[in-house]
Amino acid sequence: MKNGKWLAAAGIAVLSVSALTACGGGSSKSGKSNTYSYVYSTDPDTLDYLVSGRSTTSEITQNGVDGLMEYDNMGNLVPSVAKDWTVSEDGLTYTYKIRKDSKWYTADGEEYASVTADDFVAGLKHAADKNSEALYLVQDSVKGLSDYIEGKTKDFSTVGVKAIDKNTVQYTLNQPESYWNSKLTYGILSPVNAEFLKSQGKDFGKSSDASSILYNGPFLISSLTSKSSIEFVKNENYWDKKDVHLDAVQLTYYDGQDQESLFRNFDKGSYTAARLFPTTPSYKKVKKDYGENIIYGPQKSNIYYATFNLNRTAYEHTKKTDDKQKEDTRKAILNKDFRQALTFGFNRTSYTAQTAGEEAANKALRNTLVPPAFVQIKGEDFGKAVEKELANYGDQWKDVNLADAQDGLYNPEKAKAQMDKAKKALEAEGVQFPIHIDMPQDQTASGLMQQAQSMKQSIEKSLGKENVVIDIIELNSDNYNNITYMAETTDQQDWDLSTASGWSPDYIDPSSYLDIFNTSMANAAQAKNIGLNPVKDSAIATKAGLDEFNKLDNEAAKITDDQDKRYETYAKAQAALADSAVYIPTYSLGGTPTVTKVVPFTTAFGWAGNKSDATYFKYMKLQEEPVKTKDYDKALKQWKKDKDESNKKYADSLKEHIKK
Repeated sequence: MKNGKWLAAAGIAVLSVSALTACGGGSSKSGKSNTYSYVYSTDPDTLDYLVSGRSTTSEITQNGVDGLMEYDNMGNLVPSVAKDWTVSEDGLTYTYKIRKDSKWYTADGEEYASVTADDFVAGLKHAADKNSEALYLVQDSVKGLSDYIEGKTKDFSTVGVKAIDKNTVQYTLNQPESYWNSKLTYGILSPVNAEFLKSQGKDFGKSSDASSILYNGPFLISSLTSKSSIEFVKNENYWDKKDVHLDAVQLTYYDGQDQESLFRNFDKGSYTAARLFPTTPSYKKVKKDYGENIIYGPQKSNIYYATFNLNRTAYEHTKKTDDKQKEDTRKAILNKDFRQALTFGFNRTSYTAQTAGEEAANKALRNTLVPPAFVQIKGEDFGKAVEKELANYGDQWKDVNLADAQDGLYNPEKAKAQMDKAKKALEAEGVQFPIHIDMPQDQTASGLMQQAQSMKQSIEKSLGKENVVIDIIELNSDNYNNITYMAETTDQQDWDLSTASGWSPDYIDPSSYLDIFNTSMANAAQAKNIGLNPVKDSAIATKAGLDEFNKLDNEAAKITDDQDKRYETYAKAQAALADSAVYIPTYSLGGTPTVTKVVPFTTAFGWAGNKSDATYFKYMKLQEEPVKTKDYDKALKQWKKDKDESNKKYADSLKEHIKK
């Protein structure tokens, strides 16, 4: 993993359009408003989509600027500015034919120029010259790009992006990447008109000026006022305007303080949708007035988890009373059976109910790092292959269901059995029980504090306080962040068990998840959140049982000529990582209660990248009345069936793009 989207646990409270309208699509009735109205939570600091790697920019600019590919509503990558594409048989050269009717327009809707292959070359050059935040996505992928960025050459023509002719752009890679096309939805690989870029100078992408960029996408930014509103209008000259069904989009700034205002504004007709919060007083009115309209959107690719500190050295925030307790806890945490005992003893449904409410308690649960439906192996979800591999690691795993939206891990009987095994081994080493586990928490985050208490209660009930005691360390926000999410080194990770972090993938390949815990890789992005320095702490990783996972993850990475075999090996790696129990998966984003007038399942859907959810307003249609729960559930069932069939056909069709 080169970098990635490391998520703070507090981020689950941040409101974004994607978290609220992930169910998409439909049609508005004639004579009714065809404007989508909702909220946004953070102003973009730039509109330079080539340089920014932040969602605050991409969620805005993706609606105005098209790249080569985008997602359809089934999660397939389909051509956008690209009319068609081919890949060489060795997987190193991707060639895209650009549609001739893709044009650049000003913010006022005036035609500026045609989109050409040179625009994609200019885009990547601008990103490299300006040290884009998203360079990690492509720097080691595109041939010659790393040498240009590092100054080994100043000639950009040596970089593997070429305009073969006006309407043909070609990328040459350092190694085959079957997931390359999923990177093409990111802003860094979008086009820019070189003449316009030069004319704007330092003002290109100025955050307060909608006219500081050109548009070739479905919408134009018509207004952008800091901490007030962002407004879009339909690009009437867009090449694919038949799939743009909204006339306008109005987003109002929302700071997250008044959660009930979302429903109030929906109720009076000001908002098209609203995220609901079951623990707020207004939820009673919601249930009374909209009980038949509450829906739960699909789960997203994000995952949050608890991690064990395998090599704790800091003890400024602890309830341990002596060095013996510290050493005993360290030995216990290094014992795989002990970690598995806590995994099976943790009631995650009760945990999520603290913030999502009882009705939605299981709807966002996730049981593996890689979502079970993230990729398919010979038409079957990745998670099914993991289940088969995991069963080989012991009886405790033989009946585990890894599907989303249910707790496949909580099992007090298994928890006790694993604790008995761990206790026997640890007492032979002189370890005394109970083991005291320090778990820090932000005392100002009431929802997260309630979750921490729930986690403590379920683990102690499952395993007995004579075996394990979870000590919640209440800290102010700064101290909490400094020893968890914001800690720069393993020496600053002052805890035994933490729920501070999560992850979101960069591209459609299991490596985008699994590499983060591969301690044999120098750039293992989440190694420090299990207390390890990559490579350096190999002896501790071995003692913790990570060798098998590391080996399988490395083997999978080397398989570049057979996607099914690659995914099968990654499934083995995921199984090995699950068995190691160095982390406990909790939940994803999505699965939250919502009321909406967006008809289900025709907006974009994807597991990674931009243009992958309802923050991309192309395709979206509205209906007059709020969606009924029964209609949504029926549509969801049909969508899942259609998606499976569509994904299989899509996978088969990829062979047609290979240029012999």
